[in-house]
Amino acid sequence: MRAMKNIVILISGRGSNMEAIVRAAEAERWPARIAVIISNRTDAPGLQFAAAHAIPTAVVVNQDYSSRAAFDAALQSTIDSFSPDLVVLAGFMRILTEPFVAHYAGRILNIHPSLLPNFPGLATHRQALAAGVSEHGATVHFVTAELDHGPVVLQAKIPVLPDDTEQSLAARVLLQEHIIYPRAVGMFIKGSLASQQEQLRTNAGGSRSDHIKKDFA
Repeated sequence: MRAMKNIVILISGRGSNMEAIVRAAEAERWPARIAVIISNRTDAPGLQFAAAHAIPTAVVVNQDYSSRAAFDAALQSTIDSFSPDLVVLAGFMRILTEPFVAHYAGRILNIHPSLLPNFPGLATHRQALAAGVSEHGATVHFVTAELDHGPVVLQAKIPVLPDDTEQSLAARVLLQEHIIYPRAVGMFIKGSLASQQEQLRTNAGGSRSDHIKKDFA
């Protein structure tokens, strides 16, 4: 019998991707447990969802610490108390320090609302519209020290429509996020990403060229 894996999810707000992952784990009976939902905000609505699903929660408030390094050290200590096999960033609005990312090399995932490497950072939908691209979407990737540049796990593409606004584009991209993020986490739990994990652990951040990419219309 396979040992249950521990998933730690970090949020800052509602955590709709967290909700999608929790529901997929329950529906698909993954050999894993959501060990804890951690927020850097005491008022994050996602904490209420976690409580309603009997998932442990913790709060590590960044304003309580004098530096990013001090906050990350406290956050790392909290995460490690739950023996994580995987750390999932689900709308966690903090840029993490290099030592923190290195500590979880090969076992930390993020989702970004663009087709990376296009439009890293913030305001991705505005950037996409300004660039006049015909396709937009979302990317699940391993987290490395370089922001939004870790190896890609899954991508979902949608067409950019002539009358799209930032809001309409964001809404349609979010629907795709709720599909591919649980799928990517499920792949990790089932061992499908083992070779990429090992490479990241070995090569201190991995290589942008070593991707497994699957596109979903």
